[in-house]
Amino acid sequence: MVDGKATAGPSGRATGWGWFLGWLALGACAAVGLAAVVTAGLLLVLLAAASAALLLWKGPRNAAAGLPSGIALPVLYVAYLNRSGPGTVCRTVPGGQTCTDEYTPIPFLIVGVLLLCAGFLTFTTLNRRRAKRLTSAVPGA
Repeated sequence: MVDGKATAGPSGRATGWGWFLGWLALGACAAVGLAAVVTAGLLLVLLAAASAALLLWKGPRNAAAGLPSGIALPVLYVAYLNRSGPGTVCRTVPGGQTCTDEYTPIPFLIVGVLLLCAGFLTFTTLNRRRAKRLTSAVPGA
């Protein structure tokens, strides 16, 4: 017998976080693939395209808000790699010293945090609106 509750999943939430994490992983894969398109990047871009088709076909549309959050992950990693910058940074290694030029991490950090927050906030806002719409569609709720 049907209980009359209009929910999209067994947990009672409009969209699960698993779908959001799937789009987050897809965004990270696509961003790394585009950054490394000369080497193994083409394979990653093709994998991301196939995953996007699968997620669009099977999953809810509002979970696609995880895509910008996924793009933020490689950007935040670049900020982490440049954490000692800007300028020439030297490190001691066995048998000598190695020096590299690093960028300032602040622009990468700002862009990464903005993308991460934008995807997260968009997803939670859409999820709350959808849950509210589903519960208001049930008579007596």
